[in-house]
Amino acid sequence: MRLKPLQAQVTKSTVDRVLGTPCRVWLFGSRVDDDARGGDIDLMVEAEVTFPNRADAICRLYGALIMALGDRKLDIVLKDARTVDAPIFEIARRTGVLL
Repeated sequence: MRLKPLQAQVTKSTVDRVLGTPCRVWLFGSRVDDDARGGDIDLMVEAEVTFPNRADAICRLYGALIMALGDRKLDIVLKDARTVDAPIFEIARRTGVLL
């Protein structure tokens, strides 16, 4: 995994703080490959609660993570309790690393 332990910890704590609930945070994509170089940070966030406005939650989360981690390329997918399962969620769980 090409995320330093402190970056992983900051990412997880920022997600939980901003969303106001404990979440499962998966790092997936190229950052999971130790032999790769570069690449954006792909995150899947799973929550057991329902967010009234998922787009707002993602935007707040994106801003907080940029402030916490620095200016990085960052992609976030958010699955709350009412989100219909999609292939991207299964891919993230199967190939990703739980932070």
